[in-house]
Amino acid sequence: MTDAPDADVIALAGRLFDAARTGDTATLAAALEAGAPVGLTNDRGDDLLMLAAYHGHAAAVETLLRHGADPNRANDRGQTPLAGAVFKGADDVLEALLAGGADPAAGAPSALDTARMFGKEQLVARFEDR
Repeated sequence: MTDAPDADVIALAGRLFDAARTGDTATLAAALEAGAPVGLTNDRGDDLLMLAAYHGHAAAVETLLRHGADPNRANDRGQTPLAGAVFKGADDVLEALLAGGADPAAGAPSALDTARMFGKEQLVARFEDR
């Protein structure tokens, strides 16, 4: 008996990561409704929500949040989906994450810190008012 992960499980995880990156909301929703873990992470600690947010897919972000994704979960580098959305300039993703409970002060650097770094003063003011 080996401790190696099952090839089918690895393939499924790869398809879910790809679905998050490409915004394939139907695939994500079907997998989550069938019991796939919403907090599934890759080897860098990026979960499905991080991948969908970083790649600018607001509908996928909303789907993941509805299925219980943690909007404040940081990856292995301390980055949160909201900080990624600020970095990428994905306003629709940013709105979805904030509506889903994302904390602008979570992570390192936080979304607030990221907004400051990139001179996004409107976001800085908005985040500081929360």
